[in-house]
Amino acid sequence: MGLKKEKLSHFRIYWHDIVSGHNATSIQVVRPSNASATGFGIINMIDNPLTVGPNLSSKLVGRAQGFYALSSQEEVGLLMSMNFAFTEGKYNGSTITVLGRNPVFNKVREMPVIGGSGLFRFARGYVQARTNTFNLTSGDAIIEYTCYVMHY
Repeated sequence: MGLKKEKLSHFRIYWHDIVSGHNATSIQVVRPSNASATGFGIINMIDNPLTVGPNLSSKLVGRAQGFYALSSQEEVGLLMSMNFAFTEGKYNGSTITVLGRNPVFNKVREMPVIGGSGLFRFARGYVQARTNTFNLTSGDAIIEYTCYVMHY
């Protein structure tokens, strides 16, 4: 199959979930039929910027595209389904796919990497998410993602 030696890539990126303003990158597409303290049933589609630093003005290296759904009745817990699509640097044109549970009020949340494309073909691994900032007024968030990806 022409595979090279398997290696581990380790990197950090910042995920900007912008739900406010005219250029929101995360929009609610499903509203639940009943009110829930945890938001159970809400689904947001995302096309969030991925940057090298926590400021939105830092270098853009890709987009997180997919959705997250509030899937817990007991806590604010998300089902995350997204591709990190890289547009700059050595991973340009490659993707990794993250699919997993994100209990947002935990200090560190771990989700699996279940695949990828380009330089990340046959990818597997995990990401760790840490909230950098969350604006209670706007709902906007910046999340630090530390990625550990095995690939060929």
